[in-house]
This record gives sequence, C-alpha cells and structure tokens, in this order.
Amino acid sequence: MSWGTELWDQFDNLEKHTQWGIDVLEKYIKFVKERTEIELSYAKQLRNLSKKYQPKKNSKEEEEYRYTSTRAFLATLNEMNDYAGQHEVISENMTSLITGELTRYVQELKQERKSHFHDGRKAQQHIETCWKQLEASKRRFERDCKEADRAQQYFEKMDADINVTKADVEKARQQAQLRHQMAEDSKAEYSSTLQKFNSEQHDHYYTHVPNIFQKIQEMEERRIVRIGESMKTFAEVDRQVIPIIGKCLDEITKAAESIDHKNDSQLVIEAFKSGFEPPGDIDFEDYTQPMKRTVSESSLSNSRGDGKSEPKFGGKSKGKLWPFIKKNKLSLKLGAGPEDFSNLPPEQRRKKLQQKVDELNKDIQKEMDQRDALTKMKDVYIKNPQMGDAASVDHRLAELAQNIEKLRLEVQKFEGWLAEVEGRLPMRTEQARRQSGLYEAQNTSAVNSCAQDRESPDGSYTEEQSQETEMKVPATDFDDEFDDEEPLPTIGTCKALYTFEGQNEGTISVAEGEMLYVIEEDKGDGWTRIRRNEDEEGYVPTSYVEVYLDKNAKGAMTYI
Repeated sequence: MSWGTELWDQFDNLEKHTQWGIDVLEKYIKFVKERTEIELSYAKQLRNLSKKYQPKKNSKEEEEYRYTSTRAFLATLNEMNDYAGQHEVISENMTSLITGELTRYVQELKQERKSHFHDGRKAQQHIETCWKQLEASKRRFERDCKEADRAQQYFEKMDADINVTKADVEKARQQAQLRHQMAEDSKAEYSSTLQKFNSEQHDHYYTHVPNIFQKIQEMEERRIVRIGESMKTFAEVDRQVIPIIGKCLDEITKAAESIDHKNDSQLVIEAFKSGFEPPGDIDFEDYTQPMKRTVSESSLSNSRGDGKSEPKFGGKSKGKLWPFIKKNKLSLKLGAGPEDFSNLPPEQRRKKLQQKVDELNKDIQKEMDQRDALTKMKDVYIKNPQMGDAASVDHRLAELAQNIEKLRLEVQKFEGWLAEVEGRLPMRTEQARRQSGLYEAQNTSAVNSCAQDRESPDGSYTEEQSQETEMKVPATDFDDEFDDEEPLPTIGTCKALYTFEGQNEGTISVAEGEMLYVIEEDKGDGWTRIRRNEDEEGYVPTSYVEVYLDKNAKGAMTYI
C-alpha cells in the first residue's frame, strides 16, 4: 500500500487531505488549550470559595471551631484548597506536554509539507516542460516534411517545363535537396526528443512521484500517530492526579467521621453552664392584712391618671405635615402625565422640558447628518453617473426633510413651554398656571387610622385608601402628638412670585407678592415649608417663591 503507486494522479487531493490533517491537529490543540483554561478557572473558583469560608483571625468565628463539626468543615476547606491545586497541576501538565509540544510539531509539519509539495510541483513542471519540447520538435518535423514535399513538387514541375532555363531548374533542385536535408534533421531531433521525454516520463511516474508521495504518506502517518499519543497523554495527565484527589476526598470523609455529637454537646455545656442550682419553690405571701386603701382613693388616683391621657377632639391642627410626604411625592412623580408635563411642579417641569428639547435636538442632528451624507452621495452620482442613479436618493432626502421639519416643530412647541416656565414669555392666567404647575385638586376622602394610608401634601397616596370608611373623621390624638411638638423656628423669609392655590392637604395658599416666613428649606424634592402665622403653615413649590435665608441659620443658602 503506497500512495506513490496507488495515488500517482491525485496530487491535488493529497494536498487537500494533508491540509485537513493539519487543521484537525490544530483543532485538537485548541480543545486542549480551552480545557486547561477551564481547569485554571475551576481551581481559582475553588480557592476563592475555600478562602471565603475560612474563619477570620481574632474573630468570634475562631471560637466556634472548638466543635468537631466546625473543625471538620475547616478540614474540608483545607482539602478543597489542595483539591484545587491538583486541577492547576492538570492545567500545567497539559500545557507543557500537549499544547506546547503539538504547537511546535505543527510548525515543523507545515514546513515539511510545504517542502514535499514544492518538490512535487517542481517535478510536475519539469515533465510539462519536456512535453512542450516534444510537441515543439514534432511540429517542427511536420512542418519541414511538408516544406520538402512542396520543394520536390516544384522541382519536378520546373524540370518538366521546356520553357524554363537550365539554371532555374538547377536552383529548384538544390532547394528541394536542402528541404529534404532539413526534414531529415528535424526527424532526427524529434526522435531524440521523444526518447528523452519517454525516459523523463518513466522516471517521473515510477521514481520521482512515488518517492515524493511516499514521504507525504510517512508525514501524514506520523501526524496520526502523534495525535494518538497526545490523546493518551491527555488521559494520563488526569490519571496521575487521581490518587492525590482521592486522598483529598478520603481526608474529607475522615473529617466527617470525626464529628462527635456527644462531644459537641458537652462543649456547649462547658461553654454556657452557670453552676447554679435551679431555684426552689416560691412561698406564698399573704398581703391581705396590711391592705387599707379606700375605694375613693383608688378612684381619685385612677381619675387623675386618666385625665392625662384624655384625647383632644376638635381644635385645628397647626398645619403639621405628613411624615411620609417624600414617599408620596415620589409615587406621584412616577405616574404618567400630559405631554407638556403640566402635572409637575415648575422646577421639575422645567427639567423635564429641557431634557425633552435636548433629545429632540439630538434627533434633528442625526437626521441632518443623514441628509448631508445622502446629499454628498447624490453629488457623486451626478458627477459620475456610472456609480449610481442620483434620482434614487431623492425620495429618502424628501423623507429626511419632512422628519427634520416635524422635529423642529416639536422643539418649538417644547421650547415655548420651557420659556413659559422660565418666565421668558408672558405669564398665563392664574387658572392656566395652576393647571401647568400643580396637580388637580383631589376631593377630600376618608382616611384610615394608619399614617401610611393618609393623603400626602401633593395629593398622592402611598397605599390604597380604605373602602370601608367613606366619612370624614375628626382629628385624633395622633394629630395631637404633632400639636404637642414645639413649632419649628424660622430660618428666613420668602416672597411669593406667583399665586398658588394650596388645595391639597399639607399645602398652603399664597398670593403673588406676599411675604412669609421660611421654616424648612427645599430638601431636593421641589417644595419649601413656610409659615404665615402661628396657625397657618404648609408647603409651596420652591419655584413659586424667592427665598431669603438668614445667614446665621444652619445650612442657610439663598434661592433667587
């Protein structure tokens, strides 16, 4: 079985097959390399896992490792660390014994294959050159024979013609003899070239090609043997660490078997036993003899005690705000609103509108970039019609122009609302301002005794309202707890820039130009707490007032 004799005419297929063999070898190298990476990653994760659950030094966890169960767990962690080390050994051995060796071998194999097929192509080119020489010699011999025949026929014709001079006949005879001599020379050359070609062809197909193909066959067989040996090494590397891994597992089993529940129970006793005897029975003590309290005294003391906790009904709350106001505002902000964000307070509305304007301007810029690119493309098509049809981009340009116009109208609309909020345009009517800056006032509904179910200053609810009670209730002692608190000190003054109708619980109505006291500055949610007098205080949108904080107040700053 030899490729040189059996596959003498399959040069191209052998070239493809040997290349496929190298590809298979490289694929196996890649497989082993990925396996080593997995082993390293697994080992790293095992080490991190073991380190994560190791007891910290000088901590309470160290005391817990007195028990056999926790000591067994610590031994398991240590063994897992060694277990991870064996996977690192697998990765290292596979890298050095398989990946590194095969990578070098592939480079040598490629060079050897290149050399063999270079020799094969060289031999093929040589035999083709010999064939071309044979064909040229054959054609030359054929041409000279035809020329000799024509010269002989011409001579015979001249010799038979009585009108031709003797000199012309002699010249024709000499020409015929010359042509015959050239034909003989071409015949001899053709015969020699044919013999040489047959010899070269025999050597090519029975000596040179078999030798080259035999070397290629040996090279391919060595590759097959090498990949088989690498697969054996692949298994052997794993097998070498199995005893050590088994030892690690045996140690874990041994640690588990060392757990002694009786010993751990005894350690608990030693750790927490007080040494005292359990208390004995308690003797009965009779207090009926010395008791001499009267009913009137008991009643008097009870009435005094009850008087302190008597609930207050009626009375007006001093505008104390709900403790969950920020949560309520957040839930209100998350709700869907109109296109102009008129459901938001002015400052929040301004931010939303500015954000919308910026987004629209970015969209316009994108459309304009596309338009410019298409315009340049159209110019190129106009100058070079062979590159494309200029009319093919007109439809797209028209669409972009329409999109840009629509976006610009949107920008103008939102910039109008933004200018209105920022005061760049004439103020709208009081009714319109209330609709754009505030939420719609909600009807007063029943509230539960829980504070979470009550309405926030801006009109939202943190939880669903109770459907069982649909009636107004008087102020409870929960409100009185707020009344008993001392009123907040003023930290500055403010001037109302616009009229605000405080129709929701916790808010306060102000008139444009009115001066009031500031008792709590804006915490970042867009509301400021103000006071008109001792009984009237509440929240107003920060953007509706101009605040002047006292310099001596803690954390004072001026909003203008």
